Amino acid sequence: MATDYDAPRKTDQELQEDSLEELKAQHAEKTQASAVDIDEAEAAESIELPGADLSDQTLSVLVVPKQAGEFTCFRCNLVHQQSAKAGDDSGRPYCRDCDY
Repeated sequence: MATDYDAPRKTDQELQEDSLEELKAQHAEKTQASAVDIDEAEAAESIELPGADLSDQTLSVLVVPKQAGEFTCFRCNLVHQQSAKAGDDSGRPYCRDCDY
């Protein structure tokens, strides 16, 4: 916002009056905005994003079986290296991330 430094300055009384008027205007805007009830979930469902229809797309992912030196954490179900193993709970290994 540009400031005109040559413009005459307002007195404290004028500044207080201006700020009071601004507060009243903001309050009026808020009361008008709150009077309108918008169901956000319904509004989000009605929005169609461009390129969002991926029904004709196929997903191809190369699945690699668990390698030697890896384990599956029974808490987060992710495959980790043995170095990330924190311990065993009844014979079920868990990772350091799930140890907390």
